[in-house]
Amino acid sequence: MNNLRGQFPNISMTLLGFTCGLPYMFLFSTLGVWLRESGASLTSIGFLSWMILAYSLKFLWSPLVDKFSFPNPIGLGRRKSWIFSAQFIIFLTLLIFALSADINNLLLIFALGMTVAIFGSFQDIAVDALRIEMGAPQDQGNFAASYQFGYRAAILVATSAALILAEIYNWELIFVGIAFLMLAGWLGIFLAPEPASLSHSSENYFDLLINSIKDFFTRFGIFIASVLLLIVATYRLTDILVGPMTMPFYIDMGFSKTEIGSIVKVVALFASIAGFFFGGLLIKKLSLKNALIIGGLLVLLTNVGFSIFALTEKYLGALSLVVAMDSFAAGIVGTVNIAFLTSLVNKKFVATQYALLTSFMMLPGKVFAGLSGLLADALIFNSSAEVGWAIFFVITSVLATPALLLIIFSKAVREY
Repeated sequence: MNNLRGQFPNISMTLLGFTCGLPYMFLFSTLGVWLRESGASLTSIGFLSWMILAYSLKFLWSPLVDKFSFPNPIGLGRRKSWIFSAQFIIFLTLLIFALSADINNLLLIFALGMTVAIFGSFQDIAVDALRIEMGAPQDQGNFAASYQFGYRAAILVATSAALILAEIYNWELIFVGIAFLMLAGWLGIFLAPEPASLSHSSENYFDLLINSIKDFFTRFGIFIASVLLLIVATYRLTDILVGPMTMPFYIDMGFSKTEIGSIVKVVALFASIAGFFFGGLLIKKLSLKNALIIGGLLVLLTNVGFSIFALTEKYLGALSLVVAMDSFAAGIVGTVNIAFLTSLVNKKFVATQYALLTSFMMLPGKVFAGLSGLLADALIFNSSAEVGWAIFFVITSVLATPALLLIIFSKAVREY
């Protein structure tokens, strides 16, 4: 058995991608369905989405993963110790959630969700660092692809499978099942090689954080760096803000969990995978700048499709078409955005600087996402469900324009 240890890095990345995606999708999507079915208001669902802010603030604790190993009884190295411990805490928290969550105790739901989000973000930081450090540069493409495959499998399990099974079994059993699936990550840890030559950073916590920030502004200059950060913060604002409201929107439009799980979410998964590869093709054939523009325009246009759907007859086929187009655009944006962020990172500060950029990308969207339910409730209250949702998606579509204008008219994004 020991001969297998560390010998299957691609399988390891698939399993670790799965356990990174599982807690995020539980908080980002599945929890919203349970809350809405249990009688929570859209305003409450929107506020509870602030739990995911932990993923946006992970830059604050990313230096800890560079400096320390998480104490563990089985002698794991620095990266694996953080991954193992984070997965175990998420597993226990999801079990507690399954056994004790009560819709009348939103404070408990928020506390348990925050615990999952915080340690989910620690897992993400450590897995990203492990992926970069455990292979040569030419291996990184395969590692990234394996990770993305596992992450998308988690999306399918935490949304489609969970919703279908929730029609048959109770939600408590579904949450227990999601908790035990986190243990797949332990096999991923076993199959991944441990970087042998890593030493703990000699810089203290604050030096790592401050020097990563100083390096970014030094390399690009204050003005260009500021423009780049503004693009980073707004480029994915529309889809991040809309995210917590999509599942309640499907429910409000009268679709069952089985319809959402078996058709809509499966369509979204495969459309996003197609978008992922198409985004890579755009970067290769055109330039990163043009790929960013095309992706942003598609997100704006496809998001308006939800507005049109809200005002028309509610056919599952029509919803699937709208979701497919939106997911395809989101897949493109996901790919080109990763390439964009990677192009901005100094390899001297890979873990901390990449965490800083991704946090800066997610933070504005997650802050506004917490208010998205309040906006949707107000629009619906002052009109109707159909009209309110239609206006909601128009407003969120407009938020894609600032980043597009900056990319088109500024010289901050180079023609790669």
